[in-house]
Amino acid sequence: MTTGFKKYLQPETVSRLSRLDLVARLVVEGFITGLHKSPYHGFSVEFSEYRPYMPGDPLKSMDWKVWGRTERFYVKQFEEETNLKAYLLLDASGSMNFKSGAISKFQYGSYISAALSYLMLLQRDAVGLVTFDEKMRSFLPPRSVMSYLNVLLQEIDGLKPGGDTRLSVTFHDLAERLKRRGLVIVLSDLMDDPDSVLSALKHFRHRKHEVIVFHILDPLELDFSYGTDTEFIDMENDEKIITQPWHIRRAYMERMNAFTERFKRECRQHRIDYVFMDTGQPFDAALIGYLNFRKRLGG
Repeated sequence: MTTGFKKYLQPETVSRLSRLDLVARLVVEGFITGLHKSPYHGFSVEFSEYRPYMPGDPLKSMDWKVWGRTERFYVKQFEEETNLKAYLLLDASGSMNFKSGAISKFQYGSYISAALSYLMLLQRDAVGLVTFDEKMRSFLPPRSVMSYLNVLLQEIDGLKPGGDTRLSVTFHDLAERLKRRGLVIVLSDLMDDPDSVLSALKHFRHRKHEVIVFHILDPLELDFSYGTDTEFIDMENDEKIITQPWHIRRAYMERMNAFTERFKRECRQHRIDYVFMDTGQPFDAALIGYLNFRKRLGG
């Protein structure tokens, strides 16, 4: 049985909470508590306003109080040096509404978005939100004040997934729109043509953005463990087909494995962080994915 802080990292527990702000706070606080325990030690969720003195830094930027306490030379960082601009790209297309358990892919992505927003604002990073299906639904520019969390969560909470998936349209448009280098965080099942999606992800990299992809799938999509004749309904266009899943399971699994492996391989080749997640997986994997990136930046 999961007890203490760990229960707030479990999707089944979080799905019982009605308020998204409560979800964000409990997930992040449970996660921070867990960072002090193995195997996630070594990450900092405190935002540092200082960096070591480097040759060429003006002496007037030296913090002599820090030197008095530590006998080490540190300089105060200016806001433009420390502030990271991050964009959460949340897929709200019809396929994200699928669920075989307590939580849909869209709910899972929403909870991760809420938790990441809270965590980034705690670190004084600027976070914005883009929602989309076959086109961009909303664009909230990045802000770094904690009061902005309510704006982000209200937008997420009001979303209803539906419509076709056209990831590449939104991604290409956004890659051209974002002028300053930032961090792009994609939360999607990637249920679209892999060629077009990968091309759009590479567009972000071409524009010098850092990219993290959280590939969200349902456990039933991964193992296809249907036991009886089943009617499948396309969640984006309502097309229906009745089949015997055990007859097609092997072919399905081969295609699904090839689908996920291709994204994993090509993201790695283009220096895109790829984090595979299923909706039964605790949320800390997503937060660790973000902190891994932040740590590489020296945050």
